[in-house]
Amino acid sequence: MDRLTSMAVFVAAVEEGSLVGAARRFGLSPSMAGKHVSAIEEDLQARLLQRSTRMLTLTEVGNAYYARCRQILEAVEDANAEAQEAQASVKGLLRVAAPTTFGAMHLGPVIASFLEAHPDVTIDTLLSDRYIDLLSEGVDLAIRIGRLQDSDLVARRLAPCRMVYCAAPSFLERHGSPRTADDLRRAPRLVFTDAVSPGDWNLTDPAGQAHAIDGPVRLASNNMQMLLSAALTGAGVAYGPGFVFGPSLAGGTLVALLEDHKTSDLAIHAVYPSRRHASLKLRRFLDHLTVQLGKTPPWDIAGKPGS
Repeated sequence: MDRLTSMAVFVAAVEEGSLVGAARRFGLSPSMAGKHVSAIEEDLQARLLQRSTRMLTLTEVGNAYYARCRQILEAVEDANAEAQEAQASVKGLLRVAAPTTFGAMHLGPVIASFLEAHPDVTIDTLLSDRYIDLLSEGVDLAIRIGRLQDSDLVARRLAPCRMVYCAAPSFLERHGSPRTADDLRRAPRLVFTDAVSPGDWNLTDPAGQAHAIDGPVRLASNNMQMLLSAALTGAGVAYGPGFVFGPSLAGGTLVALLEDHKTSDLAIHAVYPSRRHASLKLRRFLDHLTVQLGKTPPWDIAGKPGS
């Protein structure tokens, strides 16, 4: 007998609670369903099921074998689905949510190249710094930056998100360049107020001492691009993700501060509701995001001097 079929009948018998139920699922006679299970037991030289006229009960060996059979059958099902999808077209509407600044600055080219490769896909983007409930708002995938909350969502890490302190050369000419945490505390700060998982202004000095920066706030805003503009004009010290400040650091219009200190770097994830029921277009978009952002995202490359 075919072993995969016998395993499937055995799993069905456990799930249905009887060989009759398993037989019904596969269009077999009850006696043939019993032969499939008996064939496995004979080959293993172990009893998997205790049979009675009213019910089936798993033995200890049968319980472990059932769990492994489920894994094997699901893997075969996934392999078959992937083979079929390789010949299928990627099409339909994909709703994607992302933080406002990240989406505005970096998602456009990524989405454009995906659409070019998949002309039958339409993407609807929702850019917001508030927490997006994917199920209630009909969102297929959300990009989240920071420490993820515990949830039933599936998460894939896309890229690192290093945090940087920086200021414009004109600011440093007037106020001097901060060398220590105490210097930073005395500087006017440009603070982002609307992060889903806000990263406090903190850093660790070369001696390993952690410092919280709680000095005067010169400008507070719920929009990081506004803070970027203010930093470029010399209004104060900014602290935030490299994907915002990296291009300006590379161009010399901003200067990185306290580079010998460490910051609490975050990560960029894609989250979605279910791995097993993820659509083909969603899986392809996930793969595309992973390739486009990668371990060294483009804004980090741009943020390195001499790049």
